[in-house]
Amino acid sequence: MDYRTYYAKADRPVETCVVGTGGFGQSFLAQAQRVPLLGARITVDITAESAASGLSAAGIEPRRIRICETAKEAKAAWDRGDFIAASDLAMVSELPFDVVVEATGRPLAGARHALLAIESGKHLALVTKELDSVVGPGLKKLAADRGLIVTTVDGDQPSLLIGLVSWAEVLGFTLIAAGKSSEYDFVFDPSSGRVTSNGLSADCGVLARHWDLGAHDVNDIVAARGAAVTGFPQRAVPDLCELMVVANATGLQPDRPDLHAPLARIGEVPTIFSHRDGGGILSGERRLDVFHCLRKPDEISFAGGVFVVIRCDDSRSWDMLAQKGHIVSRTGEAAMVFMPRHLLGLEAATSILDAAIHNVSGYGSDYRPRFDLAAVATEDLPAGTLLSMGGHHHTISGVTAEFRPARALTSDAPAPFYLAADCRLTAPIRKGQEIRIGDLDLDRGSKLLSLRGMQDAHFFGS
Repeated sequence: MDYRTYYAKADRPVETCVVGTGGFGQSFLAQAQRVPLLGARITVDITAESAASGLSAAGIEPRRIRICETAKEAKAAWDRGDFIAASDLAMVSELPFDVVVEATGRPLAGARHALLAIESGKHLALVTKELDSVVGPGLKKLAADRGLIVTTVDGDQPSLLIGLVSWAEVLGFTLIAAGKSSEYDFVFDPSSGRVTSNGLSADCGVLARHWDLGAHDVNDIVAARGAAVTGFPQRAVPDLCELMVVANATGLQPDRPDLHAPLARIGEVPTIFSHRDGGGILSGERRLDVFHCLRKPDEISFAGGVFVVIRCDDSRSWDMLAQKGHIVSRTGEAAMVFMPRHLLGLEAATSILDAAIHNVSGYGSDYRPRFDLAAVATEDLPAGTLLSMGGHHHTISGVTAEFRPARALTSDAPAPFYLAADCRLTAPIRKGQEIRIGDLDLDRGSKLLSLRGMQDAHFFGS
């Protein structure tokens, strides 16, 4: 497809307002200045000064940036053609832009911004997967009722994986598995016997004995590798969160509630993520999972990319493709098709242009709450514990996440991880126990909770 032709019907640039100028927002702002069909002159952050800093970091000359404290100041700056930095979306929501890019990563703030965007007649590009995991389908429905689009964004793995899955389905491939690599590789140096991942390094020389899959039992190799790196985290809430969004959009499902998350070399992926009958680890087809890219320092990374494992129904074609370098399982029964990249805000423009120009959402037409990301205690938590969300990956100390079938939020329902975030426990929770809605001191005036109520009412009739 020629993208220039695809977007040729646009008669003016699509104007955006970026809320949250962290890594994703800043990369989007920087690239937007180079996209002829995109405008990105408005930023919102916790303070107007931090919004201005985001614009400066994206290469905007300081003399062109106006810090605005009122809607009147913002309107005057817009009319002059200036770049606008504000501390509140409400201050700029009436300006004539098309799409709010919500990239705060904060579910409570994101809920307010999402509602304000829809109420102001703007499309919504939902980068904040934390919000998406709690109320994404409800937001999409709420916007659609007003003729607006809510979309996931290219540059993040959910959108890229939804695209790859739907591409495979349109072409008639049989999907065995789909997923992504984790954010951080496990890099093994055979000369020192050390593994490095996400700034951590440890002696894991025993890993050399489990380096080659060969004809070994897949489950044995996966278990041995996991045991060799026990000092490293092997589950990450953001990975589960992103794949839950994909599950809700595509109907694919996890093979286990916390994912398998094996360490795998790139060429092993279609062998490991095959059905058990074919020597893999999966109990069925159409499964979602993540793998940790295991490689040597001089080998390429999967770069947090996405993949599908498909069945080689036409063996003659796949014999030919394997000779051309495509990655086929050791039995020849499955193959991996993949995109080893996700470029954050640098490639988000396509999703935003799709929403504004073609009225198309990256979630597809059947985005519904099939799963929830349930909060599960990893240690004993006394009553009164504040479940503070923090860190780069927005985690909660003493709490992990697992997939659960989606249901309406009655008091005995598992609490969605990012609804529980920053709430206080009203009851003690034992290690391994789900945190339930009735265990939380919820703010009944929360816009996030209100949105979830609307979503439940639409999809579950309650």
